[in-house]
Amino acid sequence: MTQWAFLDKVQPFLKENFIKADFKVPTEVQEQTAETIMEGKDLIAESPTGTGKTLAYVLPLLEKINTSIKNPQVVILAPSRELVMQIYQVILDWKKGSDIQALSLIGGANIKKQLENIKKKGPHIIVGSPGRIHEIIKMKKLKMHEVKTIVLDEVDQLVASEHLGTVKDIIKSTLRDRQILCYSATLRANVEKTLLEITKDAIVIKFKLKKKDSGNVKHQYIVSSQRDKVKVLQKLSHIEGMQALVFVRDIAHLATYAEKLEYHHVHVGVLHREVGKVERSQILKAFREGKYTLLLATDVAARGLDIKDLPYVIQTDTTNEETYIHRSGRTGRAGKKGIVISLVTPSEVSHLKKLSKQIKIDLQEIVLSKGKLEVR
Repeated sequence: MTQWAFLDKVQPFLKENFIKADFKVPTEVQEQTAETIMEGKDLIAESPTGTGKTLAYVLPLLEKINTSIKNPQVVILAPSRELVMQIYQVILDWKKGSDIQALSLIGGANIKKQLENIKKKGPHIIVGSPGRIHEIIKMKKLKMHEVKTIVLDEVDQLVASEHLGTVKDIIKSTLRDRQILCYSATLRANVEKTLLEITKDAIVIKFKLKKKDSGNVKHQYIVSSQRDKVKVLQKLSHIEGMQALVFVRDIAHLATYAEKLEYHHVHVGVLHREVGKVERSQILKAFREGKYTLLLATDVAARGLDIKDLPYVIQTDTTNEETYIHRSGRTGRAGKKGIVISLVTPSEVSHLKKLSKQIKIDLQEIVLSKGKLEVR
């Protein structure tokens, strides 16, 4: 059992689930925010992707649920369908052994069935997309007066102009003494300013990636001409055990890479903003089942993805600190092993090395030799 003070005070079902999950050591964001959440204070937390942010708020909130009250007490908002379902699954896993009821509400799903489930289940926790939750609130089918906590996950996206008004309306539908918890891998100054305006005396905590959180993630790069990057991807796709989420700058570049790889008989999945929800689900399912080794995606399309035990992340362009953190956080999650490979031109090497110093990661140059990756 982990030496975590928070555990000493929790209900038996949570302790039992800890033992079953073989949970050893809490990450920094989990350890240092639990008491703040339990005390009902507002919180703004920045913690890199893969450091266990979801469990950081789910566990204390499960502990706080009063099952004798048959109305929602916690509402969790997330910007994408994938992230909503990932959070919902975490809640289902960790509420086992309790009488806590949970429900997911996403756009695109049958709203009539969702309304029936609200009435039938009497959920204590609701996790969903802002648009659908707001729609049901306006229909007066979701009672918000017992909501004690609102969680904004991937909050940098939720306070973007397209979502901000909806999020504010949802917050206003609750009583003034509610708690607001905000989580993101990166917090830009303008986002933090907005959050300080919609929260009350929020505690702001920023965590950096620690060795124990990042697991055994290697950060590597291959030098190639721009023209030959697709050839490198083709060769990487044939490496034993290869399964990679490949980041491409934009849709135009993504289409070019996909076309050339398919021409060379490399079956790839493609994700971008214009891919529909049904097709997106099918592509992700096929990738998880190993039907292709490379999943090409733009940064927008990949936000919120959690592909279990993903061994590789490949990026085909150089980027900024914030984007690199988001991309690399798709592998090596929860202490697992992972490799991040950047494909860079000779002129891009210096930028990548500068970036590695800023985010304090060790960087290795590698080469492809006889179907294997070797450190140069």
